[in-house]
Amino acid sequence: MLYQRKKSSGFSAAKAIVDHMRDWIFGTESGNWVSMAVVSDGSYGIPEGLVFACPVTCKDFDYEIVKGINLTEFSKEMISIGIEELQDERDEATEEA
Repeated sequence: MLYQRKKSSGFSAAKAIVDHMRDWIFGTESGNWVSMAVVSDGSYGIPEGLVFACPVTCKDFDYEIVKGINLTEFSKEMISIGIEELQDERDEATEEA
């Protein structure tokens, strides 16, 4: 059973990579956006320069962060938790021994 779960996790990761590259190469469909880890421009309260999953459209091997999506309180809370975790990991990785 454990082997099957590992296999399933591997498949999920592989599918995510394929989907990501498809959107990057061929662009997103008109009117649609995808979530992609990009360098934040400060949108949605995510500190500028932090690599974070943001809603984006892709075209010609470039992306643009989608603005103005109304976030639920739950989404805002999850973003805040994610920001804190990433900043803590960054600080831990860069602190001197």
